[in-house]
Amino acid sequence: MLKKLSVIFIFLAGTVLFAQSDVKLFPDNLNIKPFAANYLEPKMGCLFMRGKNNLRLDIGNSRDFIHIADENKTYSFGGDFFTFTKLRGEKDFHFPVDAVDYLFGINGGIKITNDAYQCGLRFRLSHISAHFVDGHYDNFSTGWRGGRTPRVYSREFIELTPFYSVRDFRFYLSYSYLFHVVPKEIGKSIFQIGGEKYFELPFINSVFPFISYDLKLSKLEKYAGTNSISVGIKIGNKNEGGISLMFDYFAGNSVHGEYFDYKEKYTAFRMNLDL
Repeated sequence: MLKKLSVIFIFLAGTVLFAQSDVKLFPDNLNIKPFAANYLEPKMGCLFMRGKNNLRLDIGNSRDFIHIADENKTYSFGGDFFTFTKLRGEKDFHFPVDAVDYLFGINGGIKITNDAYQCGLRFRLSHISAHFVDGHYDNFSTGWRGGRTPRVYSREFIELTPFYSVRDFRFYLSYSYLFHVVPKEIGKSIFQIGGEKYFELPFINSVFPFISYDLKLSKLEKYAGTNSISVGIKIGNKNEGGISLMFDYFAGNSVHGEYFDYKEKYTAFRMNLDL
């Protein structure tokens, strides 16, 4: 009886919420835009590492399936599907694919907006798997490059990211819990902090300089930090679509699962088509 009453209550509450709210199916924009310096966000673009024969190709998207607006609150539910790919540059315009990571999942969010600030929370439930590709195999030595053979890397996790935004500065904290992860030696908790600031130029309405920073603390034997900094300009709408051109600094654990225990440090030029 209690279960039946609960179902009836949820149905009636949902009906009232929809009746009193502005509902949009498959809206054009995201309720909560991606965090600029966090590499685990949907991106469409490429990254060229300075002084190295490495680049990364990002192909991904997040879409909100529904927005429910009620006074100054907007609720959203959507999905994430993207890849980030490690490539090498070779002569004759060849780019062998070394490794690729896949992410897919669902997300939900709430954003509260008033005249002074915005704040909110994003929730994600996601799966990541990583794989070596044929470009990691050396045909001349007939072996895997660097002696690194393919290994299983997979993780399923929930992520909670509260944020606060004022005067084009957005600050966020994040916690991820890996409820299933292979290899087992990877820690189950990831802590994160970051922010981004956009600036307006006089007499120019569609070019916005910005700086962003992200710090991840993850455990492999012991906790260590991964730092990511991006400085550049966004052309378009600072809160919606456009193109970003930036210089990146990265130091910490590799973003690619097959290299999860490999430390990287580099500067790079990156171009991204923003959602």
